[in-house]
Amino acid sequence: MKYNYKFNNRDLYRLATTHISFANDKHIESNQRLEFLGDSVLSFVVADHIYKKYRGVAEGELTEIRANAVCEKTLAIAAGKLELGEDLRFGRSEQMSGGKRKDSVLADTYEAVLAAIYLDGGIEPAREFVMNTIGDMIGDTSYVELENYKSEIQSYYQKRDRNREVVTYRLISKSGPDHNPYFEVEAVYRGKVIGKGGGKTRKSAEQEAAKYALEQTREKKV
Repeated sequence: MKYNYKFNNRDLYRLATTHISFANDKHIESNQRLEFLGDSVLSFVVADHIYKKYRGVAEGELTEIRANAVCEKTLAIAAGKLELGEDLRFGRSEQMSGGKRKDSVLADTYEAVLAAIYLDGGIEPAREFVMNTIGDMIGDTSYVELENYKSEIQSYYQKRDRNREVVTYRLISKSGPDHNPYFEVEAVYRGKVIGKGGGKTRKSAEQEAAKYALEQTREKKV
């Protein structure tokens, strides 16, 4: 990890970089419990920062700023700069599928490492870690993919068919623990499935389904 923090208990960092695939292969504990704790520590540190920085800003706007700051993309960018993927221990299948480059894996590892620092040194080292690694991205959405695929696919069908029928989204499944769920949805137009997608939130899964539907329309034009 490219960050100047010296662990008193190095085993905490080793646990933080133990992917579930490796843990299952070796029958040991994975970093998922640390990830759960790190998610809460991260939310608190960011909320505390924006509460003090954005004085007079309404609760709804503060929530949006925090959501952008702790989203998967932000954490994956930070984890990439820290080269956390190079330290991760994977099972054979995950390693072959390029796990160390997946945004979801990198984001989860960032949270696990944050929790390890918190347990090892307390809230202040954890706060410093957050601010030094994502501080410049808090309040800045320029690095986040802002394209609204749902609006675009809706506009496409309304213009094509000249009607007001809407694209709807149907939840197919929800899996995983409560602190780290995974949603799968279908985009449906006039009773026909036009796209499928998955994500850590239902909203992101719907965007993925809409993105897939858009890609299909573009392929038909080629």
